[in-house]
Amino acid sequence: MIHSTSLGGAIHFAYLVSSVLFILGIKGLSSPRTARSGNRLAAIGMLLAIVATLLDRQILSYTWIVAGIVVGSAIGAVAARTVTMTAMPQMVALFNGSGGGAAALVSSLEYRHLILSTGALPIDSGISILLGALIGAISFSGSIVAFGKLQGIFTEKAVTYPLQQVVNGLLAAAILVLAWMVLNGSGGNPAFLAFLAGSLLLGVLAVIPIGGGDMPVVISLLNSFTGLATAATGFALHNVVLIISGTLVGASGTLLTVLMCRAMNRPITNVLFGAFGAAPSGATSAGGGRAAMSGKPVRDVSVEDAATILAYARKVIIIPGYGLAVAQAQHALREVADLLKARGVEVVYAIHPVAGRMPGHMNVLLAEANVPYEELKDLDAVNPEFESADVALVVGANDVVNPAARHDPQSPIYGMPILDADKSKHILVLKRSMKPGFAGIDNELFYDPKTMMLFGDAKESIAKLAQTVKAL
Repeated sequence: MIHSTSLGGAIHFAYLVSSVLFILGIKGLSSPRTARSGNRLAAIGMLLAIVATLLDRQILSYTWIVAGIVVGSAIGAVAARTVTMTAMPQMVALFNGSGGGAAALVSSLEYRHLILSTGALPIDSGISILLGALIGAISFSGSIVAFGKLQGIFTEKAVTYPLQQVVNGLLAAAILVLAWMVLNGSGGNPAFLAFLAGSLLLGVLAVIPIGGGDMPVVISLLNSFTGLATAATGFALHNVVLIISGTLVGASGTLLTVLMCRAMNRPITNVLFGAFGAAPSGATSAGGGRAAMSGKPVRDVSVEDAATILAYARKVIIIPGYGLAVAQAQHALREVADLLKARGVEVVYAIHPVAGRMPGHMNVLLAEANVPYEELKDLDAVNPEFESADVALVVGANDVVNPAARHDPQSPIYGMPILDADKSKHILVLKRSMKPGFAGIDNELFYDPKTMMLFGDAKESIAKLAQTVKAL
């Protein structure tokens, strides 16, 4: 008994240390400079929690547990090593969905355990189990849809149909009825299975009408769902570390979602139910080439002229976007920046909160290219600097630099905080074509008299710029 008591105390202490490491890890992730150490602390905390759980006297067989750890670790290691930067958002969505699916499975197994052992579902444990299964299933299936949209398996456009919200509302009501039947014991296993299936379907139907450009917000929201599902599962299992870690993930994910919606000046209800990007007007006419939807002329620039403007500037602000990730041009871009700095040019990077396809996508992209952290500036810090910049170099960004957000009440991005690239003395845009961004509208910046367009693949264009700058 003394041995069991001591072991139980040691496990709870290990859980406490793990929880502290999780908190310190999240704190470290708040800055690019400390993100790696924060990630390591959180990983150590998770390892400690797993080891402590494996020492629990309630575990009777380690065969399947060890097998799962080996298989999961192998899959995770290979995925992390081989994933390309453009596929990173999809990977995050899959990992997030895996967490939600795990919470739903554990809740389902705990339901089965209680039914087999006691023949009934206690109201307190039952509510926790059903919440864990519901939220976890929604997070799992919703994340799979998000992965499919980002991967191109499904259309990235918002998919809508008549009475969509009514259908979703009726499905949610049916899920609540089934949950009540499970709690009072009138439905049995069929009711629980139907409840689980309905939850999975609700996750699919909730994410389908959201466009691919809103996936950063959706991934963040589903991440918070996974955390809440984990916390609910922790209450059902009376596991302290699950409760604490799940609450941390749920709270941080919710705060990040709110901040990202604020960065787009759109309420979360508009993201979830607005079908933004469902049918952008004129998208087909602007699908390729250099013809714009408005028919306005744009000013092309040669590589030689663009390189000369950059080389003889005093200050250059680089604005990266999703096109940079698609072209895998971050290393070439850093080379150009290094060449400019060697010539005495001040170079900084302007990071918009929702640039890319996942929270912090541009930060991760540039960190991979070893861009110094101090050169990365967020929207509020960098916007006052544009007026003193000689060149704003836009690489693959679109809606986040569109001046229409400031003055056109009819624009779908009106009110969204943008990077003030148009206030620079010169604007150099690297773009493959005049295809619009997620909002499906023309970018006024491209027709500014100060704007020069360098068309082509971003990686090739930047490589040519580097060669030309070297030769000057």
